[in-house]
Amino acid sequence: MGTPDDGTEADTGTETESETDMGTETETETDTGTETETETDPEANANHTTDSDDVDVDYHRLLGIGDAAFASLEPHLQQRNYEGLEYRHVPDYRRGVERGTVLIDGEVVRGFPKVPRTLVLETGIPTQFDEHEQVAVEEKLNGYNVRVARIHGEQLAFSRSGMVCPFTTRLLRRLVDLAALFEEYPKAMVCGEIIGPENPYTAHEYPDVDSIAFRAFDWRDRESGKPLPIRERRERYEAFGVPQTPLFEIVDVDDAAASVQELIHELDAEDREGVILQSLDGDTLLKYTTSASTNSDLAYAFSLPFDYGQAFMFRRLLREGYQTVEWDEDDEAARERAHELGESILCSMREAIQSVEDGDTLGERHTVRASDETIDVLFEHLRGQGLTIDIEDDFHEDGDRVVTFCKRTPSSNDTIRNYLDGHIVRE
Repeated sequence: MGTPDDGTEADTGTETESETDMGTETETETDTGTETETETDPEANANHTTDSDDVDVDYHRLLGIGDAAFASLEPHLQQRNYEGLEYRHVPDYRRGVERGTVLIDGEVVRGFPKVPRTLVLETGIPTQFDEHEQVAVEEKLNGYNVRVARIHGEQLAFSRSGMVCPFTTRLLRRLVDLAALFEEYPKAMVCGEIIGPENPYTAHEYPDVDSIAFRAFDWRDRESGKPLPIRERRERYEAFGVPQTPLFEIVDVDDAAASVQELIHELDAEDREGVILQSLDGDTLLKYTTSASTNSDLAYAFSLPFDYGQAFMFRRLLREGYQTVEWDEDDEAARERAHELGESILCSMREAIQSVEDGDTLGERHTVRASDETIDVLFEHLRGQGLTIDIEDDFHEDGDRVVTFCKRTPSSNDTIRNYLDGHIVRE
């Protein structure tokens, strides 16, 4: 599931989303990064050794843009500090520079490109891949997105918006060994998803994941952002023992719509998220998700209705409308789909209102399992971002600390309480 996104519908049947979340659609800016965030002031930062004027010249060259373009970008950079290391990042989409691009210690880590969505498989796939004969179809996993790079010998994990995540940076050391990969390919940017039920940002059950796991889904040059071709990427990760997202098939573009529809039916039955289609050179991407994913998102959003509900609803209902038409569902199937959507929205909202009425607190509940130090860093970071964290369970098991906690969501709690107390709605 994810937090609200925005974007515009493309005329070609694809939907370009401005993701605000850390996972496949799940990152909030308060979820990752470090404790400090300020808008960059060029004069105030003149004495920073890592962001001095001479390094800025290198940055604009590394980014492939001119002095004037970098000067216009600079006021939109946000400055942060990770354990004494100053860096700047691009938190929002900017023309010519990907969201999440990081300028750090004289190096550049490129953001991951936006992945457009098709609402209609039959027309969207050939439109998006009109210059390609075949596409690779891989699973779109439900977790949070992370890019891993090695900067001057230190392996760092970056969120979608470009913040160093202290929790993920530490956790990855036990999930996957990337040392040999970065020794051979020091400019690599390992792109992957953190999945599993014991996850501080996006929890989702997978049959082969008991706690939390990493799955690589792309490999890019961290300076240029250029991806490896699909086959080469998968061969390299296999050689280094890095677990990857499943590859379902490589299929002709002309046959892809029918094939993907069949896959989506199978994934939907298993409550999985969807697929990513990618040209074999890795340059062109497209996503399509299941109805189960939509219902899960809506149920989550309306469990916190005044935080996420309205922003989630229209875009996801639109996906369902196009899917039921493209799949030529009869009236009975369409009504069943409508029933599931309505249940996801109304039942979740009803439960939220009843919980507040009963004196309970709404929030985002997560369970994490890691070392004491990693857990401490996570909570220090979350509280440093202004979040209120309630610890609900805290114990040690098999050498790890296991904590269940709740991130309070004041908007839904306060607004529901106000209406229950008789606040009048002015419409």
